Amino acid sequence: MIKARRGAALTAALAAGALALTALAACGDGGESDPNELRLWHYEPPDSAMGVAWNQAIKEFERTHPGVKVKFEEKGFEQIQKTAPMVLNSKDAPDVMEYNKGNATAGLLSKQGLLEDMTAEVAKRGWDKLLAPNIQVTSKYDARGTMGGDKWFGVPNYAEYLQVYYNKDLFERHDVKVPTTYPELLAAMDAFVAKGVTPFANAGAEYMAQQFIYQLALDRANPAWVDAYQRYTTKASLTDPAWTYAATTFADWVKKGYVARSSVGSKAEDAGLAFMRGDYPMMFSGSWWFGRVAKTARFDWDTFVWPGSKLTLGSGGNLWVIPKGSKNKRLAYDFIDITMKKQIQNALGNAGGIPVAADPQAITDPRTKRLVENFATLSQNNALAYYPDWPVPAFYDKWVAAGQKIMNGSGSPASILGEVQRAYDDGVPK
Repeated sequence: MIKARRGAALTAALAAGALALTALAACGDGGESDPNELRLWHYEPPDSAMGVAWNQAIKEFERTHPGVKVKFEEKGFEQIQKTAPMVLNSKDAPDVMEYNKGNATAGLLSKQGLLEDMTAEVAKRGWDKLLAPNIQVTSKYDARGTMGGDKWFGVPNYAEYLQVYYNKDLFERHDVKVPTTYPELLAAMDAFVAKGVTPFANAGAEYMAQQFIYQLALDRANPAWVDAYQRYTTKASLTDPAWTYAATTFADWVKKGYVARSSVGSKAEDAGLAFMRGDYPMMFSGSWWFGRVAKTARFDWDTFVWPGSKLTLGSGGNLWVIPKGSKNKRLAYDFIDITMKKQIQNALGNAGGIPVAADPQAITDPRTKRLVENFATLSQNNALAYYPDWPVPAFYDKWVAAGQKIMNGSGSPASILGEVQRAYDDGVPK
């Protein structure tokens, strides 16, 4: 989603969006209002923690709303991400949908007037009492579409953060110590490389590479640095020592074989499946993989938070948003309310998600308990630093391209970061 700064690029982007919009609209009924139907869109796989919990929420909604049916339409993440502004400005908008949080996504739609202001209903239903202050940041936006504002435009019913998934069997087979500090992580990677094993799964064509880079920058950063980058509290430099260290170090990781140069064209699903097959000792990625790893991996595994850093990637989960054009807003609020109830929150936790309002005693699996406890610790320590592509619209693809250039050695880290800086400066609200 590189920002279009030229007329031809903008025309091409609109044409592509129009084609995608046609495809999305073809999946729906067309915009007639039906008071006995709630149209729901989300992009979580049915075997994910959110998919499991939200299917239960649909059943509970229909049980408590006799005569009303939920028309669920599964959409792809990229599908919604790239077409939401046009879809939500048409008669085909759903009543409630999952959408990504941050300035570049929910913030942009709120600024464009495409999302319902939920502030009064959030207070009425007490959702603000269930969500910790640093989780609320990504739910609230100001008039510029910057997160941390005064109006609620979305509500998350789960949370997320990045962690290292590791294959205990591979660590034991190769006699490598599980790291608890950053120097130990480097030592573990060196030990695996010496035995011909690539330590980390990676996906250069999607979010994984840029998240490595951001985490390495966070190792040299502090909360004020995060606020400058994410919320424009002061002018952010993407060529400062933290970013320079991150880009240079990631390039060095590729040279040393910590991540495979051949993964430059891989997608996140490729990397996740490869880890779950047992091809790699480690995968640094989101808690959204937890449920799938638990169900799919046929080896002994566990997780640890990124060692040695006071900051890591994470936030409240994706948001339930209500399009301005929703025809059944009351039903939409009712559905969101059900996803916040303990019954659904407990189900989400036991399926491997991070609930925001569960009964801690209801989470029974030891690994899941640790997942939830680690998030609580990060949240309490103000250690959640969001994601690198959030600050400005059309930034995700810019970071994908930057990560691939660093992996390929296509330019110096300084020149590549300079390109990212220009895209960032172009996107910061004036």
